[in-house]
Amino acid sequence: MKIEKINIKVIKMRMKTPFITHLETVTHREAIIIEVINKEGLKGYGEVVAFSSPWYTEETIKTSYHMLKDFFIPAIQKSEIQHPNDLFPILSRFRRNHMAKAGLEMAFWDLYAKAQNISLSKLLGGTKQKIPSGVVVGAKTIKEALMQIEKFLIDGYKRVKIKISPKNDIQLVSEIRKQYPGLELMADANSAYSLEQINHLRALDDFDLLMIEQPLQFDDIVDHAVLQRQLKTPICLDESIVTFDDARKAIELGSCRVINIKMGRVGGIQTAKKIHDFCLERNIPVWCGGMLEFGVSRAHNIALASLPGFTIAGDISASSRYWDEDIISPEVTVSRGMIDVPAEPGIGFHINEKRLKEVLVTEECFHL
Repeated sequence: MKIEKINIKVIKMRMKTPFITHLETVTHREAIIIEVINKEGLKGYGEVVAFSSPWYTEETIKTSYHMLKDFFIPAIQKSEIQHPNDLFPILSRFRRNHMAKAGLEMAFWDLYAKAQNISLSKLLGGTKQKIPSGVVVGAKTIKEALMQIEKFLIDGYKRVKIKISPKNDIQLVSEIRKQYPGLELMADANSAYSLEQINHLRALDDFDLLMIEQPLQFDDIVDHAVLQRQLKTPICLDESIVTFDDARKAIELGSCRVINIKMGRVGGIQTAKKIHDFCLERNIPVWCGGMLEFGVSRAHNIALASLPGFTIAGDISASSRYWDEDIISPEVTVSRGMIDVPAEPGIGFHINEKRLKEVLVTEECFHL
């Protein structure tokens, strides 16, 4: 992988509708698109999925840009990379900053797959030609949530995730179940609860949820083990799993029965696949989480979700779910609840250069 240059491009786009949780309301989305070019002119693309403010993790677009420019890319300039897996030891001496690392690693995986003339899905060991698509509801009111769900079901989505907190959970889930008793429904708490609310959470066992995602603190795996023993509903861990060891320990402790794998959160494809393989060996279901991302990260998620252990529909929706026009061509589409896994080399999508220029905020080029 003789790399000639790395380009980093900050983009910003208004979302079609605001995305609402008890932690934050997102109306505009920033991202960093990373372009890695080899000496033959092949280009690989990655996306840094941190948010503009540190509400989901401590990372932001500004901190990620700083880490890329001042530490990660200079470290790569001093190294020889033959395979994307070579990035892990180079970057591991810098603590955390997983989303910045993941965006860079994604680009190298895309480039490597293109150089090998193979799809990223097949390179990773993917076995599926289509993957089921799930969707997230983020609304201010129960009425708005029900309207969104109705539209998503018409569009064919296979699974719906709602955002809950102690203020709205029972009423919201109850109303949804009245209208959609057979809906594959899961609830994401984004750390809105504490162990003192075990009895409150037990009430959710009556609604046949697929899972409750991250009910307790974002960095906890111990209290989640206590809670899981008290609940019939499977707990899924999200924010708590930022390394392979986090996943291993959580499973060994019994902290969860499901894991949400986001390559941005865990530092890239290599770690995401390692967690997947570990869970597959132990019959722990996994699914691919979403980050309100643009098409580059969405394409990487499709390749990841084609692996055999991803048995639950992930948060991989159509490009049109969030954007009037995405930055990839063709855009990601959902047909009868399914997304095609590209067979073309790399991520299988091209950059829409015209659209990328329209939403570009700033860019910088680094020669190797």
